[in-house]
Amino acid sequence: MAVATEGAYYTGRYRNALAELGIPEEEIARRLEDVWEALFEGDEDTRIYYPVGDDLGYMLDTGNLDVRSEGMSYGMMMAVQYGRKDVFDRLWNWTHTYMYMTEGLHAGYFAWSCNPDGSRRSNGPAPDGEEYFAMALFFASHRWGDGPAPFDYGKQARDLLRTCLHRGEDGEGYPMWNPQNKLIKFIPDCEYSDPSYHLPHFYELFALWAYPEDRDFWKEAAEASRSYLQIACHPETGLAPEYAHYDGTPNNDKGYGHFFSDSYRVAANIGLDGAWFGADERLVGIVNRIQAFFADKSPEDYRRYRIDGEPFEEKSLHPVGLLAANAMASLAAAGPHAEDAVRLFWRTPVRTGVRRYYDNCLYLFALLALSGRYRIWK
Repeated sequence: MAVATEGAYYTGRYRNALAELGIPEEEIARRLEDVWEALFEGDEDTRIYYPVGDDLGYMLDTGNLDVRSEGMSYGMMMAVQYGRKDVFDRLWNWTHTYMYMTEGLHAGYFAWSCNPDGSRRSNGPAPDGEEYFAMALFFASHRWGDGPAPFDYGKQARDLLRTCLHRGEDGEGYPMWNPQNKLIKFIPDCEYSDPSYHLPHFYELFALWAYPEDRDFWKEAAEASRSYLQIACHPETGLAPEYAHYDGTPNNDKGYGHFFSDSYRVAANIGLDGAWFGADERLVGIVNRIQAFFADKSPEDYRRYRIDGEPFEEKSLHPVGLLAANAMASLAAAGPHAEDAVRLFWRTPVRTGVRRYYDNCLYLFALLALSGRYRIWK
């Protein structure tokens, strides 16, 4: 499986890694339709999207029975990629109605967790939601055009990114990125990071579409994140901790210094960065090592691991999400396990049952990316 040296942003061509394995296009298209239907319109053992009334809808974290900014922003990205403006607008309307904070320490951000009735479980934000909201809103603006607030997507995205960088300059609140090292924080009022939050391929586009005074920051942030991933991922296994200090060392103060659920997204993010902006050799090495580490492991036996590869007894909560992320990494990988990772993904159905939400979000993103449908809308 070849690695793209130039990304789709420059060439306009998106790799279809599934077709490269000989899977017929009609089967790929059918899988895309079936997965959307299962997650957005399916039965109660499969769906994760729920419409509300005439103009609202939410994505449910089925394991925790809450609505998260992560899931809402993921759902918006899925909807814009599928061309489903109706679903996108329902999700964004719910988000803006219930999650957007207009006062207090985190004014301008979105509450990371709400109940399905819209009442808040937390008044704190999670930066992975904000960066996905901004990217999905830019894509919506470019694909469908802007409407009246809050459906003036482009302005909403630019305003949100301005808040992410400049919140706290007036003495209240905190920015979501450290202004000195340009690294995204785990939460605004801390000084450490989460490697899976690093999306340099998003920042490259923010550098084009954010307010002009912020564009240099985003360009620098893209390079800072690529460099950070190199030091946060283990040099032999490629595994990243869930939380890490700015020097890349695991932050295990709260038990999150190991390879577990959040960490899975690192491989997927590197894959999409490679697909959109071309392979970065530093990151190619990371995903090659991750795929090699999992090559002899069965999904039924995936576990929590120290980043050096030592396993814990605890099994993975989201094995389907892990194998999906590792397959998505094949868009940037150059090792001998890339094709097998994609084949394993194609043989695996979406997850059903209580823990399905996170697994199937990663699954749908992998399906979009590997089929060449996870696109930059300019």
